[in-house]
Amino acid sequence: MTVTEKNGAVIVEGVKDFDLDHIFDCGQCFRWERRDDGAYLGTARGRQALMSYDSSGQELTIYGADKDDFEEVWRDYLDLDRDYGAIKAELAAGDPVMSRAISFGSGIRILKQEKWETLLSFIISQNNNIPRIKKCIESLAQTMGRPSGEFMSRQFYSLPDPERLAGASVDDLAPCRLGYRARYLIDTARQVAEEGLESLERLGTEEVSSQEAFDALLGYCGVGPKVANCIALFSMNKLDRFPIDVWVRKVMHRLYGIEENDMKRMAAFAADNFGHYGGIAQQYLFYYITHCKEI
Repeated sequence: MTVTEKNGAVIVEGVKDFDLDHIFDCGQCFRWERRDDGAYLGTARGRQALMSYDSSGQELTIYGADKDDFEEVWRDYLDLDRDYGAIKAELAAGDPVMSRAISFGSGIRILKQEKWETLLSFIISQNNNIPRIKKCIESLAQTMGRPSGEFMSRQFYSLPDPERLAGASVDDLAPCRLGYRARYLIDTARQVAEEGLESLERLGTEEVSSQEAFDALLGYCGVGPKVANCIALFSMNKLDRFPIDVWVRKVMHRLYGIEENDMKRMAAFAADNFGHYGGIAQQYLFYYITHCKEI
């Protein structure tokens, strides 16, 4: 990759295996919005940006960023140093189902999101659809968070930190329309505030195994197996985690012939066949079942 600056933007050339629609519309993040021109406006790690991608030239443009921002934030956040071409080849080998799914969502990359934001986001995601999840998260940021910057004529807000959310009441969160999830967020915030945010951050380090991170996440209020797997995958670099929701159950049944309610067998199949890239395989399958009308 080569990185240059021009007119208030950073331009990254040689970005392969990359598609903004695939990345931002595969259910892993909720604070990016697609514009009519195909660019995405959003916020991550306290920064705001507008991203566009030219597939013909393999050129990623990040408006509102310079080279330092790219190296400090966006390079890692977008997981640009991982060889997804090699991963796709490994997953597709001898598996025509996975090969089709990969072809359909070939530009997916697993974002490296903030752990606290991801924990909150996926507690909110339970029994919820993506448009409503986005509204709830944005409302929580505006109601309980703080201004994080103005960009493209829009004011952005951070999500509340654990201490601030721990001091809130269910009534304080009523404008966010979170339902029963409000109590989960408050209780989880109190636990994180008491233990220290570093206890959550530590789960993403190499010395903590994927299983250990998963088990620890189950200790937070409102976090079940699917949510724990999502948090571990999307913010802790535990790429073997295989979240199973209603869509994954459907695709595993339709394309691999596993009974739709046999989630134990699905998890075992993923471990045996997708191995340490189970989470990436899950994203290809999720995007395929939710976006391809021919399945």
